[in-house]
Amino acid sequence: MNENLFASFIAPTMMGLPIVTLIIMFPSLLFPTPKRLINNRTISIQQWLIQLTSKQMMAIHNQKGQTWSLMLMSLIMFIGSTNILGLLPHSFTPATQLSMNLGMAIPLWSATVFTGFRHKTKTSLAHFLPQGTPAPLIPMLVIIETISLFIQPVALAVRLTANITAGHLLIHLIGGATLALLNISTMTAFITFTILILLTILEFAVALIQAYVFTLLVSLYLHDNT
Repeated sequence: MNENLFASFIAPTMMGLPIVTLIIMFPSLLFPTPKRLINNRTISIQQWLIQLTSKQMMAIHNQKGQTWSLMLMSLIMFIGSTNILGLLPHSFTPATQLSMNLGMAIPLWSATVFTGFRHKTKTSLAHFLPQGTPAPLIPMLVIIETISLFIQPVALAVRLTANITAGHLLIHLIGGATLALLNISTMTAFITFTILILLTILEFAVALIQAYVFTLLVSLYLHDNT
């Protein structure tokens, strides 16, 4: 069991070629473009959830920040759908790859910071040196604030990777323990299986919550720079 503990986190290949790109593109098929005047219930629920989330997330933004609404909604839909699909048996979760999460976090964070320096230069520079700082502490505070700024995208990516990976590892370990206990104690195996079911339900919630948290933090970075 220990040998295959991290096997589900290895990027899958087909005939020696990586198929991560196909896996990443697959969730887009779950959100079809409505072509009818009256949509079915599935599309209506999807549109209602998207509008509700967009309204809640864009409420704090000004007109300039609201231009990011399509980007933020696409981000939360992509992360949430890939996380949920990754909970299916024999599937792969792209969000467990730190490189992919950094590839999402760094460009989005950089865009918010560049937006701030372009439109609110004085305010953005003021974050590096709070008002009323004693003169001897100015160099140290500038260094600390610079480090805290550059660590934001790393924290975004690591938070998403750690939460999704931890959940998958727990499911794998408890599932393996359930199979091992079947030959020892049926009652204990049943209790472990019940815990596994509850943990799987929790992971479905975590998959959506982590997508929301990731997008919300990007939205807050945008709010601070617009």
